Amino acid sequence: MIELNIITPDEAIFSGQVHSVTVPGSAGSFEILKDHAPIISTLEDGNVTIRINKEEQVVAIKGGVIEVLNNKITLLAEGVLEKK
Repeated sequence: MIELNIITPDEAIFSGQVHSVTVPGSAGSFEILKDHAPIISTLEDGNVTIRINKEEQVVAIKGGVIEVLNNKITLLAEGVLEKK
């Protein structure tokens, strides 16, 4: 499991343990799984897909930055367009 925190300037959107996350990177979308290499990347507007067991949650973000380090993901989004 990976710890995920999605934060905007206004509020914390998500905080919890997940199996994987797919994000809209500036050079294309990519998936983060357990033991992913450390990375910092800018994000474009798009969908963040959160997978917990066999369930999926989708959050549409308005750009941002993501950091992955030691099975902890911190996603700082400029804003949230929609939460599905």
